[in-house]
Amino acid sequence: MATIKIKQIGSPIRRPESQKKILIGLGLGKMHRVVERQDTPEVRGAIAKLPHMVKVID
Repeated sequence: MATIKIKQIGSPIRRPESQKKILIGLGLGKMHRVVERQDTPEVRGAIAKLPHMVKVID
């Protein structure tokens, strides 16, 4: 399967608990951290819920 790299660009401080849990589920939680995940509909959905906090990089 294809993989995508996800970078956290927003802070989880003063965000709803559900958004913090989505970040942790993606393996993020600290600013400017980059993780590589498989490109699945579940991961794409999590990214779509946090467009202000994460960015897909090449």
